[in-house]
Amino acid sequence: MPTIRISRRAAKEQKNFPAKHRKQIAAKILQLQKDPTPNDSKKLSGYPYYRVDVGEYRIIYQMEDDVLSILRIGKRNDAEVYRNLR
Repeated sequence: MPTIRISRRAAKEQKNFPAKHRKQIAAKILQLQKDPTPNDSKKLSGYPYYRVDVGEYRIIYQMEDDVLSILRIGKRNDAEVYRNLR
């Protein structure tokens, strides 16, 4: 199973979410650990990253060398989650 690494920015963004949504996001991250490319994931064009939806939130992540890196977590209807991706 891959190791999960959550970026500081993603951890900071998640602190502002309601507890119910944080639990849903945590459950989805654990599912990604088991299956990094589920049917509802989509590769971002121009980046080596994937995105997956969790309710009204989006998780931007990367799977590399047995490490699942969670880069950003943000609202789906807000383009802010895509800004400043490396």
